[in-house]
Amino acid sequence: MRDIEYLRLLCKEFPNSRKAAAEIINLRAICALPKGTEYFFSDIHGEYEAFSHLLRSSSGIIRAKIGETFGNQMTEAEQLRLANLIYYPREVISAYRHDESASGKEIAEYQKITINRLISICRVVSSKYTRSKVRKKMPQDYAYAIDELLHLDVDDPNKKLYYSEIVNGIIEIDFADEFIIALCELIQNLTIDSLHIIGDIFDRGARPDLVMEELMNFHDVDIQWGNHDIDWMGAACGNTACIANVLRIGTSYNSFDALEDGYGINLRPLSMFAAEVYRDDPCECFKPHLLDENKYDSVNPKLAAKMCKAISIIQLKLEGQLIKKHPEYGLEDRLLLDKIDYDKGEVLIEGKKYKLSDDNFPTIDPADPYRLSDGEEELMRTLRLSFIHSQVLIRHVQFLYSHGAMYRAVNGNLLFHGCIPMDDKGNFAEMTTRDGSFKGKELMDYLNIKIHDAFFLDMRDDADKKQDAVDLMWYLWCGPRSPLFGKDKISTFEHIFLKHEKELLIENYNPYYKYSSMEAYADKILKEFGLDPEWAHIINGHVPVKTKKGESPVKAGGKLYIIDGGISKAYHEQTGIAGYTLIYNSHHLALAAHKPFVKGAENTPEIQITENSKRRLLVRDTDIGKSLQRQIDDLKDLLRAFESGAIREKN
Repeated sequence: MRDIEYLRLLCKEFPNSRKAAAEIINLRAICALPKGTEYFFSDIHGEYEAFSHLLRSSSGIIRAKIGETFGNQMTEAEQLRLANLIYYPREVISAYRHDESASGKEIAEYQKITINRLISICRVVSSKYTRSKVRKKMPQDYAYAIDELLHLDVDDPNKKLYYSEIVNGIIEIDFADEFIIALCELIQNLTIDSLHIIGDIFDRGARPDLVMEELMNFHDVDIQWGNHDIDWMGAACGNTACIANVLRIGTSYNSFDALEDGYGINLRPLSMFAAEVYRDDPCECFKPHLLDENKYDSVNPKLAAKMCKAISIIQLKLEGQLIKKHPEYGLEDRLLLDKIDYDKGEVLIEGKKYKLSDDNFPTIDPADPYRLSDGEEELMRTLRLSFIHSQVLIRHVQFLYSHGAMYRAVNGNLLFHGCIPMDDKGNFAEMTTRDGSFKGKELMDYLNIKIHDAFFLDMRDDADKKQDAVDLMWYLWCGPRSPLFGKDKISTFEHIFLKHEKELLIENYNPYYKYSSMEAYADKILKEFGLDPEWAHIINGHVPVKTKKGESPVKAGGKLYIIDGGISKAYHEQTGIAGYTLIYNSHHLALAAHKPFVKGAENTPEIQITENSKRRLLVRDTDIGKSLQRQIDDLKDLLRAFESGAIREKN
């Protein structure tokens, strides 16, 4: 039996046997419901419009539910129109309201048909939840009407008129549009029970800030950090190398709306510095990728190229300073500014000289190449202040901390972004730090602590420990033993100055990516994290799956899912698709292969079931179910305490 003091505390909430018994009955009933549907996304890379559409459409599941519900009762075109209404109710309603050819009678008839259809869909998607849970998700103003419509027996002749009067009343008092919007949003809300983001919310896409807002408004979400997320988190912690890298990528991919409008980063000092220092330099190697148009902060591509070059040179200097400061990182091979012959425009790499495609370096002192010039020093002070005082960025980073971690084990699945570093023999590889060497699960747990120290530890409490953690954020972005990066090097320098030397651009993946595709090693990883290999899975992102070359996202005999199919526009040419959603419901695991998002087009993903459950999974089979069972056991102990007289019941 539970400790008597704990049971006395429990008695305050359940003061007598009737209340305790009622709660046991309620919890047992919940445990017998089908498990909620989990959605797994990875590598969003700031692609807000595409990601928002996938959330609104539940990666094609809502479209499938419409087909299952109405079958031959609706044409394909009608089903698509209904689906589009559910995804974008305000936009669709606004469009038909502005249709001058539609009469008032026609609009009322459309509203009545639409409400009835939405109620039918809502019944389907809410069927696996308790009535209480569904009601909590309803907008308060319409909860009574929606609840009545959902649970009325429309075939009961005594209730037909009642049902009709609810719908007719909504239309007659001109609340139909708002009611339709409420139903559409409820359907969206009910279709996805929980959301798992397997890293890289940030990067080259246009609006990572809007993706973050979408996630912060979602009812149940967790995040496994990716290396691009850590880069932005490091920038928010004041790591200047991370700040420079964030700005290099942002200026290179024309993401000025996110930087200036989204996060309020003042880029004017950078633009002024770049325009002055590189005034006569065409900066050909730094021309921006124009994948998206800026709506609020349009920057001339020629100026963007100068800004990109200015911050890239600063980044290489700051990274060199960190590498020298931390010999334990083992990144001396990335010190290349001191390997340049500035008179000849050549660089020495592994004993071989290469001609640089750009050799104009007005801010580099060949005698001390990693020292920032006075102008660069002042610029980075200004930019650092802009990052650490960005209220929106700090709010988003706090959410990444409160809802994120290096990994998560949930419902038998192990989620992490990159890899569990391994050596060439398939053993877990050690990462050496100032605190010692760590590997496997121990490494992931250690890094969780260090990442929290970088943001939350007060410099006044332990300045050295705080700075070491802040510095480590940069290593986690690009270090060879970082579980978030998972490659032997990051070839930033080579991609800028030596693009023509293809052999220098190769970044070899950690042996994890070879071994984890084998079932025995997938089992080894799952056991390391305390999971049962018989039915658990590893779910990764980070590495785009090149489906057009025949690659499969399912590996290791179905135990490993790599769901980065390239939602970012920059990857579409490599992958042939636009990413995956992994969907885990009570019946099966399924992959939804995304189409490259085109606004207004038919974007429904192709869904393929990859693994059927041996039986329908219930809430009792989930982590929440196990927690509920513990509560049931505690309440049974409380009942026994009441019966024995150890605790006195209260009326």
